[in-house]
Amino acid sequence: MEEKKEFIAKTLQGLEEILADELKAIGATDVKAQNRMVSFTGNTETLYRANFQTRTATRILMPIYEFKARNEEELYGIAKKFDWTSVMELSHKFAVDATVNSEIFTHSHYVALKLKDAVADHFRDRFGRRPFVDPKKPHIQLHIHISDQDCTILLDSSGESLHKRGYRLHQDVAPINEVLAAGLIKLSGWDGTTPFIDPMCGSGTILIEAALIARGIAPGVFRKHFGFENWLDFEKDTFERVFNDESYERDVNPTIIGGDLSKRAVEIAISNFKNAGMNKFIDIEKRSIFDFFPPEGPGFAITNPPYGERLRKEQITTFYKQVGDCFKQRYLDYNVWMISGNLEAIKNFGLHPSKTYTLFNGPLECKYQKFEIYPGSKKAKYKE
Repeated sequence: MEEKKEFIAKTLQGLEEILADELKAIGATDVKAQNRMVSFTGNTETLYRANFQTRTATRILMPIYEFKARNEEELYGIAKKFDWTSVMELSHKFAVDATVNSEIFTHSHYVALKLKDAVADHFRDRFGRRPFVDPKKPHIQLHIHISDQDCTILLDSSGESLHKRGYRLHQDVAPINEVLAAGLIKLSGWDGTTPFIDPMCGSGTILIEAALIARGIAPGVFRKHFGFENWLDFEKDTFERVFNDESYERDVNPTIIGGDLSKRAVEIAISNFKNAGMNKFIDIEKRSIFDFFPPEGPGFAITNPPYGERLRKEQITTFYKQVGDCFKQRYLDYNVWMISGNLEAIKNFGLHPSKTYTLFNGPLECKYQKFEIYPGSKKAKYKE
């Protein structure tokens, strides 16, 4: 029986518990949610599935070497002694990045440089030549994490960030990250059986992620490459088994509808739907939210409205109030979810949230709020 190994799945702040549940669903064990990461154990197939199937992980790392160091020279000396031929070949291009939280090690770039030198000098001493460094397209990506004197070197199994699914060839201004979009849907609890609406859909990322979730299609199916495919112990047969596993897919036809005022955004969205193979499952029209009428509820609406960077304060305040009125009047029996980085404008929405999460859209702190619209008072429920 294959020995289990320890892995680290990185994610966005606020999505840790969602990712933990995803990892448990693919058979991961010892799953522990932490700050912007989830640790877990599993075998090689678990690692491949974590990259291929989880929707809210940004990358999956494997610790390979842990030690203590009191300064940069000691770090270099200890790291140089590691058998780097166990994880890469001389012909492999590699890259290093560092995260430090230490009073001893204060410059992450210098730490990365010392590890890079340690790896290169290890090969030079053994073979007379150093491997090439390529920070843009490395075969092997190394990370070093330092907390005080504790150093951990990790192998990156993902390559490019997992939010880069591969279906979004075009994007509108300020698009939402695919991992965040999937996280919004997972947090909402939508199960694919009721209508799903995004009346301000931009380039359509939330709609695509909803279609993939409803039909059980793995987000990794669009990717051309994962970092682990360059590893010395890559198991092609295991990965093909993961890639061709359709047991989690569902033959359903969910009602997923989007709209946007921008003709360009709608054109980009349609192009992205086709790239994802989801154009048969998503309807979209060029239409303002104020001209948009959803199907009768119950249903879910999830949207990412403009934050108002290019609007005057009074314009965005009025806009949010009008959007709130629109939801009150037209979205009866809907769970309406909205994410916004304009924390002032949210106060003018005119509805009381029954749930609030703090999430980050890039570097911007956002509130993700649930509003339950019900007949009669046309106001949001207070109850959970």
